[in-house]
Amino acid sequence: MPTSSSLCIVVPVLNEAQGIEATLRALAPVRQRGARVVLVDGGSQDDTLALARPSADAVIVSPRGRSAQMNAGAALGWGDVLLFLHADTTLPERADVHLLKALAQGRAWGRFDVRIDGRPRMLSVVAMMMNLRSRWTGIATGDQALFMRREAYDQVGGFAPQPLMEDIEISKRLRVLGAPACLRERVITSGRRWEQRGVWRTIALMWLLRWRYWRGESAHVLAEDYR
Repeated sequence: MPTSSSLCIVVPVLNEAQGIEATLRALAPVRQRGARVVLVDGGSQDDTLALARPSADAVIVSPRGRSAQMNAGAALGWGDVLLFLHADTTLPERADVHLLKALAQGRAWGRFDVRIDGRPRMLSVVAMMMNLRSRWTGIATGDQALFMRREAYDQVGGFAPQPLMEDIEISKRLRVLGAPACLRERVITSGRRWEQRGVWRTIALMWLLRWRYWRGESAHVLAEDYR
């Protein structure tokens, strides 16, 4: 069975000075059990790097874009198990123990359930639907903290070099190796993008983009529309 010392947590960041210290403090118990944390910066113009260095095992810089940043973190070669964590997401207590147990039971990859932190009550419904949809389809989003065996990551070629839907794309390829472990322990992710754009507008936008991606449209075109 893999242990916490075989776990590498990769955190892609861009201008996250406001919250990065809290994110990394929350990972302290996992680090104490042996996991290592790699923060990958995509060109921050604020104090993200300086604030992160005391609380990460490595801080590196890569070309901007989550897929490129996550691949750069994985390329360090640390750990037999990889966990990709968004900077605005907090893991549940003993997350390492839960995910390693799931992998020891034969799964190649997985994700956590999610709770979205924010004022609109509708966010709880959004999170519930995200969790249900993921169970039905075997597709996970980055907000759910994707984890996988390194051999599975290598087998599917890591994250595709695309500016959007990189989580959907790697899920589709990982699904060929087996269904994901859908852990009921919940990560807490920020609802800021829903609050900034409006909950219903964001829901409609994301469903439209996913439908267009499923229809074969380029992720580069979709990224322009998303921005």
